[in-house]
Amino acid sequence: QVQPVESGGGLVQPGGSLRLSCAPSENYYAISWFRQAPGKEREGVSCFSSNDYSTYYADSVKGRFTLSRDNGGNTVYLQMNNLGPEDTAIYYCATYHSDYLPFGNCLALDYDDWGQGTQVTVSS
Repeated sequence: QVQPVESGGGLVQPGGSLRLSCAPSENYYAISWFRQAPGKEREGVSCFSSNDYSTYYADSVKGRFTLSRDNGGNTVYLQMNNLGPEDTAIYYCATYHSDYLPFGNCLALDYDDWGQGTQVTVSS
């Protein structure tokens, strides 16, 4: 089992909050959250790169979502606040294991392992 495992999705009202968790199965150089809404392409949401210990966010979630890690990086969280219907999607955690890790936006990396996803539905 090398897939990361996501949890924490659910149904929330507009303006509400959720916290997603991702438990990677292996050490990683970068880790990201992506999402895919019905009928839409997959979208990068947020990522962490061990190159410079930076966190990146898509413009659509800046100021509302926060990616964090526990001390050992064994669990990665996505705190989502002020959710709106546009945030409804399946959220996926992905990990990058190559030691070739370019600087820059880690959402653009070719990730190696993907979780099964967790559904987030924002609706009244």
